[in-house]
Amino acid sequence: MSSNIKIERELLTKPGDTILETLQHLKMSQAELAERMGKTPGKINDLISGKAPITVNSAMQLEKVLGIDMQFWLNREMFYREKLARIEQEEFLEQCLDWLKEQPVKELQKFGYLKSDKVGTEMVEECLQFYGVVSPVEWENVYIENYAQTSFRKSPNHKTLLSSMAAWLRIAELKLRKQQYPEFKKDTFKSVLQKVKNLVQSQPEDFPTTLQSLCQQAGVAVIYSNSLPKAPISGAARWVGGTPLIQITDRYKTNDHFWFTFYHEAGHILLHGKKDVFIEEFEGVENDSNKEQEANDFARDWLLPDTFLEQIDEQQVDEKIVRRIAREYSTHPAIVVGRLQNLKKVPHFFGSNLKVKINLDYFIEH
Repeated sequence: MSSNIKIERELLTKPGDTILETLQHLKMSQAELAERMGKTPGKINDLISGKAPITVNSAMQLEKVLGIDMQFWLNREMFYREKLARIEQEEFLEQCLDWLKEQPVKELQKFGYLKSDKVGTEMVEECLQFYGVVSPVEWENVYIENYAQTSFRKSPNHKTLLSSMAAWLRIAELKLRKQQYPEFKKDTFKSVLQKVKNLVQSQPEDFPTTLQSLCQQAGVAVIYSNSLPKAPISGAARWVGGTPLIQITDRYKTNDHFWFTFYHEAGHILLHGKKDVFIEEFEGVENDSNKEQEANDFARDWLLPDTFLEQIDEQQVDEKIVRRIAREYSTHPAIVVGRLQNLKKVPHFFGSNLKVKINLDYFIEH
């Protein structure tokens, strides 16, 4: 406990101290006060020790017996309880400093979620407000307990990773609050995905905002986030407050990865339950392998179904063939390259010039 808090606690006086001073002035014993107020000596002792608060009823009784205005006692009680609560809160925040050390403070400062530049109780309070929880216990229940594997969760070496994951998830929740979304409609979202396929093929510069607008029409939130250090997540799908939320980063910086991630998360929204949470490529989270495969198949079938392989002669794959397949399947050449690389049909460097670089920084900030 800091010396300032210790001094504040020592200087804080209870309303009961004023009752004792008044009794001394009136030469009245606590037993007599109890008798005059119609209370047991134990109840009076609780009132004087601060164990029991001065209520409106007891303030009226004190006014009658001690001759001091009821409002004085109520104000005295309110001041004491408020001051005590602030002291206890400050003591509690000091106990949370170790928890704060695990948080991605620099990134949260950079993104404007933490205003304090000094590590201390004020920053702890800001961090708790950022997460919308009253203590690290609730933080763990809401953001860690439900997502991370037990063994990973209990390892002290993984605390900073879990904190980065939690912060990443929370940032999307806060961004979600800034928009209004209609009720989710599965059929509308399926038709939206067809329109999104046109974005995949044409790859316009403003595709991130167009994608968000299209999905919003179906009641689906698409939110872009920076990957945080130690939490290299590519995407996530979950339901927040009745709204399906797809959260995406530009971790791999190319359009083939971006679109596969989007359709993969869209698959989770359409195929799986509202209580399911999928966090991609974070070692502390173990997603259901069957559901992951279903989402992979969903993304593959939308972007480039396996039938394209019938047109591939492994010895003669070149850019001309890639472009032809992309035209036939109404997709982008980068999608074809990405699939070929994933299937190890071509070397990893093949077709890199056909991929479009992705940078979501502008769309994250605005």
